[in-house]
Amino acid sequence: MLKKLVLFDIDGTLLRIGSINRQILIDALKEIFGTEGSAGYHDFSGKMDSSIIYEVLSDTDLEQHEVAAKFDAVKQSYIRRFRAETRASDITLMAGVRELLETLAQRTDLLLGILTGNFEASGRHKLKLPGIDHYFSFGAFADDGFHRSDLPPVAIERAFRLTGKKFSGRDIVIIGDTVHDITCAKAVQAHSIAVATGNVALHELRKNHPDTLLENLSRTENVIHSILNP
Repeated sequence: MLKKLVLFDIDGTLLRIGSINRQILIDALKEIFGTEGSAGYHDFSGKMDSSIIYEVLSDTDLEQHEVAAKFDAVKQSYIRRFRAETRASDITLMAGVRELLETLAQRTDLLLGILTGNFEASGRHKLKLPGIDHYFSFGAFADDGFHRSDLPPVAIERAFRLTGKKFSGRDIVIIGDTVHDITCAKAVQAHSIAVATGNVALHELRKNHPDTLLENLSRTENVIHSILNP
């Protein structure tokens, strides 16, 4: 019997990708808009791909309506380039992730999903390259909103369609490496597990009061205990 909905962030939580991700976005922006804006140094951590495009172009001469008019074109350029150019060697799984996912997948009381700022097509490619995509039958992605807080309701609804169970409150666990992950969990009263494996230091995550704070996901039994005992 299903008891918990467990939603994982991708970048900084499950895996790390090299600089190719930033370069591909730069190339897509230059192709469509003729400028990269601030994409070369903008902080992407925990943000939505959908909003990043607007943010990095905000200091250019482009008006917001001009960005909106070509948003789908730059999104498709980025996805096309990402899927064509990114290789397995560009991806590093975080410590303990493969073991954790394999253990969780064997349980019948947990449903695993993705909650990420990635577009679905590029996010799925990130998961497929190291061979962990099959652990996640559904998810909520940047295609589904411009703010991280837009995503939990989407994931909850998709889990309901998949299983017939309406997860709520502490039945939901959101695992991520940024303040944005903690905040979106709080928005639906979910249990937040913050991991200091991304670009946000342990003490900075602690300031935002996640329900559980871990250095990483390498101790499988500890992570499972945190999931089951909010």
